[in-house]
Amino acid sequence: MNRLKSLVFSVLVLAVSFWAVESFAAGVENSTTGVLGYDLVSYHTEGKPVRGDGNNLVVVDGVTYLFANEDNKKAFEKNPEKYLPAYGGYCAFGVSVNKKFVGDPEVWRIVDGKLYLNLDSNIQKMWFEDIPGNIVKADQNWPGIKDKNPADL
Repeated sequence: MNRLKSLVFSVLVLAVSFWAVESFAAGVENSTTGVLGYDLVSYHTEGKPVRGDGNNLVVVDGVTYLFANEDNKKAFEKNPEKYLPAYGGYCAFGVSVNKKFVGDPEVWRIVDGKLYLNLDSNIQKMWFEDIPGNIVKADQNWPGIKDKNPADL
């Protein structure tokens, strides 16, 4: 009898484990956290990226943005366009060459009030060589690649 109880217990644990993994995977697949959870307002107010938290969030176009505090959340809600990163948070240099590379929230620059991210510091150095020119190219390229899968570019 103890062996049967042990077997039933093991099957239940296994079933719950599969359910938990499935639920977690579905949740990850169906939710997108913008700028990897960094507070977009902090770039402008703190001069650096600060991690947001789950207590202060706003969803825009299916993307969840986290904020470090209620004031930053309210500032974002008041004017999201002011704080949303250029090119949906993709690498600014990448967009300038018709690519969509993931932007690193710790490799950034604000230019004329707009947040730009880059893939990494080496790519950012290339972007720095001609920021105005790269922004012009990226602005021209973005409408044509915005809705494309990055792997297709």
